[in-house]
Amino acid sequence: MKAFNFFILYRLPIGIVLLIAGIALGVSIGWWEATIVLVLAVICLVTHFMFGPMRLVQEAVEAGDIERATALMNIVKFPKLLYKPIRSVYYFMQSNMAMYSNDLDKAESTIKQSISSGSPMKEYEGMQYFQLGTIAYQKNDLKAADQNLKVALKKGLPDKENTAAALLTLASIAMSRRDFKSAKEYFRRAKEQKPTTAQIVNQIKEMNKYISRMPG
Repeated sequence: MKAFNFFILYRLPIGIVLLIAGIALGVSIGWWEATIVLVLAVICLVTHFMFGPMRLVQEAVEAGDIERATALMNIVKFPKLLYKPIRSVYYFMQSNMAMYSNDLDKAESTIKQSISSGSPMKEYEGMQYFQLGTIAYQKNDLKAADQNLKVALKKGLPDKENTAAALLTLASIAMSRRDFKSAKEYFRRAKEQKPTTAQIVNQIKEMNKYISRMPG
């Protein structure tokens, strides 16, 4: 695994060295003899630009090492050359890291780029719209938040925690509009998810105080 990660991290310089070596071998000995070296060079260069270090970025994010994840993301100089599903993940990660630094404008623009790049899997598509809805809610654009969170739920979210979070946000939006019936329904569905994340559990406890006093 470490060897593979090393290859991912350094395949660009490895590819350049192999390309130079292949050309030198072709000129000095013969192009047939240089074929394998040149093919390996092309593989290194093409995979670098098509896939980037996204595997390493994901590992860094999962380990909570945002500084390393950001440094790895900065290796990608030409994101438009990334294979389309990988490009979608790249922009999604960019949006996540922008949210960590509270740069909502960048988070919004990059998640939109992620959506326009397509989605590698159905549940990931739901997360894209969940992210966009969450950003809109933080920017107090309740209409966009409501629309995108509903799309996220329709497309499907990967776990009960994100589903509960989306439903609680929709409940909050409904409350602000004094749509008490919808607020209660979203809240009921959120509780049905039985989330375990402390933050979401606390949100349910706090919202329950207001929901119980609502008419209807």
